[in-house]
Amino acid sequence: MRSKLGFVLLATTLAGCSHVPYDEPSRGVAAVNVPVLTRSEFIFDAAAPDGALSRSESVRLDGWFRSLDLGYGDSIYVDSGYAGAGRDDVALVAGRYGLMLSDSAPVTAGSVQPGTVRVVVSRTRASVPNCPNWSEKAQPNFANRSISNTGCAVNGNLAAMVANPEDLIYGREGSSVVDVMTSAKAVQSYRSAAPTGTGGLQDISTKKDK
Repeated sequence: MRSKLGFVLLATTLAGCSHVPYDEPSRGVAAVNVPVLTRSEFIFDAAAPDGALSRSESVRLDGWFRSLDLGYGDSIYVDSGYAGAGRDDVALVAGRYGLMLSDSAPVTAGSVQPGTVRVVVSRTRASVPNCPNWSEKAQPNFANRSISNTGCAVNGNLAAMVANPEDLIYGREGSSVVDVMTSAKAVQSYRSAAPTGTGGLQDISTKKDK
């Protein structure tokens, strides 16, 4: 009987020290649900027999940009054997959307045919998958773990509001140009404002006007 009791105590001790890999995310203070980035690439082959886009092809490219709802956060590349003319024409159309061309076009399926300029639009989107996540009950919580829905609200809003989802990965460097007048404008306004008590106390009556 004593040997059986010792075996039960030993098994209980080992069970308490066992490592459960899937329990890791919810044991700390980090969010259980985090933004995930997905990247899509759209391809447009424009005819450029002499290395430049004709007016009709530029109009067709502009219509393609509008159909994609092109905007901030999208990256535009030009993949072509032509140097100069075709790229400049694409840059002119992209400039109408406030975007500049990026270098080093990504690898796409198939080769660029002679007399063709390939335009690639790369778009990144952020989302928090599997949210809301109520896969586990919030109570009882004897292990003091984070609930399965932790991070869905905050990170979901962050993913929806971020202008350029790639900033969640690479961040953004500050500008090396600093305007001292702009940065000190709020402090100057505070210092130059007259104190609120310089005008004296207002004469306020609680009597109702007749």
